[in-house]
Amino acid sequence: MSLPSFEVVRPRTLEGALEELERHGPDAQMIAGGTDLVPSLKQGLFSPRVLVDLKGVRELDFIRFDREAGLELGALTTITRLAQSPVVAEYFPVLQAAAKTVASPLLRNMGTLGGNLCLDTRCLYYNQSAFWRESLGYCLKKEGTVCHVAPGSSVCWAVFSGDTAPALMTLAATVRLASPRGEREIPLRELYVNDGWVRLTKRHDEILTAVRIPLSSAGWKGTYKKLRIRNSIDYPLAGVAVAMRWASDGVCQDVRIALTAVNPAPRLVEAAARLKGKRYDPSLVDEVAHEAIRTAKPLRTSASTMEYRRHMVRVFVRRALNEVWANGPHC
Repeated sequence: MSLPSFEVVRPRTLEGALEELERHGPDAQMIAGGTDLVPSLKQGLFSPRVLVDLKGVRELDFIRFDREAGLELGALTTITRLAQSPVVAEYFPVLQAAAKTVASPLLRNMGTLGGNLCLDTRCLYYNQSAFWRESLGYCLKKEGTVCHVAPGSSVCWAVFSGDTAPALMTLAATVRLASPRGEREIPLRELYVNDGWVRLTKRHDEILTAVRIPLSSAGWKGTYKKLRIRNSIDYPLAGVAVAMRWASDGVCQDVRIALTAVNPAPRLVEAAARLKGKRYDPSLVDEVAHEAIRTAKPLRTSASTMEYRRHMVRVFVRRALNEVWANGPHC
């Protein structure tokens, strides 16, 4: 599989990047690390006439921690820098745990936070060569009319498989989007659409420029559990992020659980609210872990079975809560 023909433009400022997107319209596509996009180009999943290379926009590469405003991360921050940041490790451990699981060291060196948050959704019927997809009649996400995962569905069930998004959702993160019309900031959870084809609420001419985590989420204990075939490189088949804070007497003050790779969008588990105001109780942990299955909707989008991925969501929620909560004060 070879790359299609395209032009590459390399703006040096955010303003220049926005101008290029506006100039070329639907023919343009953004690229930063390229760790996900380049293989997709080779598979014929995208055919842009222009690639807008954002790597030279250095104003989007930063990690800033303010004891009043919280943590701000530039979209071009590499996953490696995120995983190795002392600030992230000390104040936002769930994010560090998730970043450390992304792909391999070489890919983490190239991949960016913005790219990981805006990953294309993945599916067994979509992430194939053009020849393979043509033989199947294509699919709802690309050139076809049927979702082969759920033939009667009007939406695409390709899954979102980013690792940093669920971790950031447990930290109540927001994202900043810039366009020729100005900037807007939205909760990260509102960036995603639970449809594998639509994917994002981000418009085509918008650039995700930064992520902000409020100071109120600093110091929460957390962890991230990831199911994959090869532990050294693969996308998650299921991912669970947990972040929690508790009082000195061991009572849970607040907790958030988020899932990835089991829905077209990363999702928060509403049943986590049952843990608030409670002390550590293994039976309560099991109850919430079981309820997490109601949020997870893993269908036949990967080489693994639906039943196994659903089962591992429950296992990982239980393991993550036990790891975080059982090690708290007076537990």
